[in-house]
Amino acid sequence: MTAHASRPQAPIAATTYRGDSVENTHVAHVAVVDAEGRLLYAFGDPARMTLARSAAKPAQALAVVETGALERFGFDEADLALMCASHNSEERHIERTRQMLAKAQANEADLRCGGHPPLSEAVYRAWIKRDFTPGGVCSNCSGKHAGMLAGAQAIGAAKQDYHLPDHPLQVRVKHTVAQLCDLPDDAVQWAIDGCNLPTPAFPLDRLARLFAKLADATAQPAGTGTGTVTGTASSSARTAALARIYRAMTRYPELVAGEGRFCTSLMQAFDGALVGKVGADASYAIGVRPNAQTARLGAHGALGIAVKVEDGNATVLYAIVADLLAQLEIGSAAQRAQLESFRAPPLRNTMGVQTGRLQVSVALESTRPV
Repeated sequence: MTAHASRPQAPIAATTYRGDSVENTHVAHVAVVDAEGRLLYAFGDPARMTLARSAAKPAQALAVVETGALERFGFDEADLALMCASHNSEERHIERTRQMLAKAQANEADLRCGGHPPLSEAVYRAWIKRDFTPGGVCSNCSGKHAGMLAGAQAIGAAKQDYHLPDHPLQVRVKHTVAQLCDLPDDAVQWAIDGCNLPTPAFPLDRLARLFAKLADATAQPAGTGTGTVTGTASSSARTAALARIYRAMTRYPELVAGEGRFCTSLMQAFDGALVGKVGADASYAIGVRPNAQTARLGAHGALGIAVKVEDGNATVLYAIVADLLAQLEIGSAAQRAQLESFRAPPLRNTMGVQTGRLQVSVALESTRPV
């Protein structure tokens, strides 16, 4: 028997129905941790090795923040939010990317991300009508690339080849990501993302841990931290930088994604109480600021939630995330109701007739230490 065949069958996380017939079943994994990294709840395999994709952007942005690039080039909170974005390529996103490039004394030709169809259907229709050909500034990852061009210059490295794994900036990024996940550098695996930058893979619970740290930083008094940081920053400086990223994303959620997108709707609904970020092929992470609800769940400090859907289905991913917030009773019923269209999306055909439904069946198991 092969090692793959001997693996236990993962539980079904969601089922799509056409009429009363099962059309598809979807396997997913969930990890819920606190700011100390303790696993509190799980579903499936909470240690599944997971390519975080764009859910890792806040960690990549931290490496840029710690170069001093924001101060050197005059980047503001909105610019920092775009550095963490997988945006819709709306005009506001493209224009801000251009402004960031100008601040960083760079231009579109310096970007090593390519143009692609936008994530927004409305934007795509507008482009088709204009016969518009997108360039690098239109990439949904353009803010991250503009930030990295600035970060490379801030450490005295060349702008050229800033995207390559052995570039001095990417070496710093790799070390920062590993630190945030509480892993040695060689425990994080790296591949190439769709936007041409290195992208990390690590256990799912470490993605939850990363976002718990992000949220916990906002609750720490100035000059304190949640752990020891060596190399690039002191513990207190890193905590302040993480809090800065959290504030940027939650104050400018429209820049992190855009019209009609789950990340934007989530952070707008919860009004600063949590931060959330999607990764391509159906990974998601949330950090919830410490409050009475997180304490009730047994969390020491903030709460981190990470989800991975095996087949990469984003509709299923958002339904599961919204359902988890209800299970854990995060926020108010009114806040969660603003995500109802994602939690129970209507499945319709081309004539608008409802043809089926999506049912989430994630039952979290408590792993709270006794």
